[in-house]
Amino acid sequence: MRSHYCGEVNETLLGQEVTVSGWVHHRRDHGGVIFIDLRDREGVVQVVFDPDPERLNAFHVAEKARNEFVLQITGQVRNRPEGTVNPDIATGQIEILADTIEVLSAAETPPFQLDDENVSEEHRLHYRYIDLRRPEMYTRIKMRAEITRAIRNYLDEQGFLDIETPMLTKATPEGARDYLVPSRTHTQQFFALPQSPQLFKQLLMVSGFDKYYQIVRCFRDEDLRADRQPEFTQIDIETAFLDEETIMQSMEEMIRQLFAQVLEQPLPNPFPRMSYAQAMLRYGSDKPDLRIDLELVELSEVVQDIEFKVFSGPAKDNNGRVAALRVPKGCDLTRKQIDVYTQFVAIYGAKGLAYIKVNAKEKGREGLQSPIVKFFPDEILEEILTRTGSENGDLIFFGADKAHIVNEALGALRIKVAQDMDLVQHGWQPLWVVDFPMFEWDDNHQCWNALHHPFTAPSCDTAALQNNPEKALSRAYDMVLNGTELGGGSIRIHDAAMQHSVFELLGISTEDAKEKFGFFLDALKYGCPPHGGIAFGLDRLVMLMTGANSIREVMAFPKTQTAACLLTGAPSQAGMGQLRELGIKFRQTDKEKSGE
Repeated sequence: MRSHYCGEVNETLLGQEVTVSGWVHHRRDHGGVIFIDLRDREGVVQVVFDPDPERLNAFHVAEKARNEFVLQITGQVRNRPEGTVNPDIATGQIEILADTIEVLSAAETPPFQLDDENVSEEHRLHYRYIDLRRPEMYTRIKMRAEITRAIRNYLDEQGFLDIETPMLTKATPEGARDYLVPSRTHTQQFFALPQSPQLFKQLLMVSGFDKYYQIVRCFRDEDLRADRQPEFTQIDIETAFLDEETIMQSMEEMIRQLFAQVLEQPLPNPFPRMSYAQAMLRYGSDKPDLRIDLELVELSEVVQDIEFKVFSGPAKDNNGRVAALRVPKGCDLTRKQIDVYTQFVAIYGAKGLAYIKVNAKEKGREGLQSPIVKFFPDEILEEILTRTGSENGDLIFFGADKAHIVNEALGALRIKVAQDMDLVQHGWQPLWVVDFPMFEWDDNHQCWNALHHPFTAPSCDTAALQNNPEKALSRAYDMVLNGTELGGGSIRIHDAAMQHSVFELLGISTEDAKEKFGFFLDALKYGCPPHGGIAFGLDRLVMLMTGANSIREVMAFPKTQTAACLLTGAPSQAGMGQLRELGIKFRQTDKEKSGE
């Protein structure tokens, strides 16, 4: 029904007859001559309808066409008249003089115009099939396909095998909630949709398939953010007999080739590396955005002996921290703007946001403006200015609290201030973050949690792990790009004794381990090779490469922030007959009983 896509008709086809099919993007009637911009997935082409006798039938059909009608048009390709060339589109040099036209499908007035930028996301998701017709959505979805194709080609060339793992599996202890699927044939028992193929890909290494990959759908029943969805896509990779250095080099080269091929953008070779400890110390984040030339400055040692308890208290606390963030030319910030930033850091648990404006550094105390200056001796003020590298016109923000609160609050403030003050550099800044702690301590439950997952190998032996779990580092590595975690991976535990030790430190009893992971622990007994891997978030990767604001903009049919599908009305209730067959009966929740 077509000889060419609309967006592929160009000067090479001048004088030739072509047939195009697509949707009416715009229709214009210019005093007896009708213009239709016909759109398909490859772009838009202008079609002209003249009312001359030979083309009168086509002209009359075009008179009745409206936006989003589906048409098939045959005509001659010719140059646009002088002065009407459109350099902004690929077909802007030519137009099609229509000979025939057929309405393949009429359309009612669409729920919104494709070029209307004020349509709410909720309305767009409700009519997603219309929203996907927008050229920017075409571009993003096409680029997503190009990205996955390039990744598959690279991994295939490197000898990786594309192997599917089960969608119906066993519930996992990975932290976030599983989506459960009731079994009709096993009454009162449930499958779980996988949060990742973690154990299955490790079992493939045990089986001898030493290079595996899969572009796979995964599921997490958790609260959503701009870069989270209940169902998402991972580029899942695992390999045996390779150490972390070799794996990181291979994955780095994959991303470099991807950006060169799809965006024609070079990335550094090699990617810089930074330890977790350094990332937290300098940026307050384990995924720092290196496009922002602002860093946190440690001040705990400087202020630990001053009388100002707001600073000296956290400085003396082993779990506390005092840090500063210098904002170049920050003196221009008004008190109202500073109050807004104070409210912002409160989101992360900060009790306030102290600051000093450096109006005239050479005047010492008199050249500084802040309610807290009076609490600092002159030599401490001078040391703060020296350590932060502050100059006249700068502003210094302070964080003083538990270390995790200071890191989260100042780390987020660093990004927000940079965005507000246009301090974010252009380009791509990739980074490997390495040397993660093996565990993190949970104050609420008084227990250790795995920072990545319980199958990550430590960089120490079993004795050192048991004696000093707080100092143990893992053989994990995260790839970060422009402040977004693209992927995370690690060398896995392949020794049964080490796996038992990790479970023990995590409070997973032998009985619980056998119940949850018995099949995997058995596999470790029968010759498990050293192995490791990584998983990339495809949706995040496409979001970054297309410049979209959220992963919902690069998924064909995403869910909302509440994990609902406005298009289909999912989730929805099941029929009573189906529930009876599954052995499921609902009971009232406490809220329903109380009438809330």
